[in-house]
Amino acid sequence: METKNKYESADIALENLKALGYTEDYNIKFDHLVSDASDYTIDYLYRYEGMSNPDDESSVYGIRNTKTGEKGVFVSGNLSFLEGKKRDIILELEIRHRKEH
Repeated sequence: METKNKYESADIALENLKALGYTEDYNIKFDHLVSDASDYTIDYLYRYEGMSNPDDESSVYGIRNTKTGEKGVFVSGNLSFLEGKKRDIILELEIRHRKEH
């Protein structure tokens, strides 16, 4: 899982992930993740902080379904502002990946 701030902006990270086949938008199709979260893994994670305020954090996730090969992205602001099922699933994916690596 990539965690470096490798690209200048979230937009550039999204463009590059799209070129790698991460075409689904899990912000819109989050129900895919909800129904089978155990089938998904985070391949890429890019975090960005605001220049003057760390609370201006944003994260870009490159997520893959390990059974179907479907790839997509999920973009969030500061994770502490995510609520409910979205937050639970994204945190579960991050924790599972860290344990596996």
